[in-house]
Amino acid sequence: MKYYIIALFLTFSLSAFAQQVTREGKIYEVKKEKIFLDGKDVTATLNLEEKTAILKEAVAVLEKMKLEEQVKQETEKAKVEPEKVKIEEELAIMADEKVIKAEEKAKKEEEKALKKKEDVAEKLEKETKKAEKAQKRAEKALKKKVKIQKNFEKAQSNLEKGQKKYEKLKRKGKLSPEDEGKWLEKLDKLTKKLSKGKL
Repeated sequence: MKYYIIALFLTFSLSAFAQQVTREGKIYEVKKEKIFLDGKDVTATLNLEEKTAILKEAVAVLEKMKLEEQVKQETEKAKVEPEKVKIEEELAIMADEKVIKAEEKAKKEEEKALKKKEDVAEKLEKETKKAEKAQKRAEKALKKKVKIQKNFEKAQSNLEKGQKKYEKLKRKGKLSPEDEGKWLEKLDKLTKKLSKGKL
């Protein structure tokens, strides 16, 4: 029974591939559950021990092939791994460069915004100074206008007073021809002063 279980196990293991097994100088080919010698099926002619030994050897060959395939895959993977690592490193470097460029761009934009802000502040300061100068000029012009107005009103008042006094003295007859000339000259000066005040 033990041999049947081993045979069954070996049969399933060998079902996928044909294996070549060398035993006692003969080359057997094991395909699925059958053993061939020079292309002829010799499974029925072999005793159970020979069958089991050939099948065990076939399984060993199959395992060896699987291990070789696994080693080959691992070797290829090992070759690919450094390239993969290299690619990942390059991608990381590229990502770092993008981050650096983005940071530089953000810094430049920040500097540009700061410069623009400073320019606006400077322009605003200049406009403020200009407005202050204009305000001072306006205040000065207003003071001058007020002073001119006061002088005009004073000259007008003096002219009116002078004319009233002249008329009063003339009516009373207290003016000599010499005094009258002086009064007319004085009134002429006040009239000229009043006309200057209008300009």
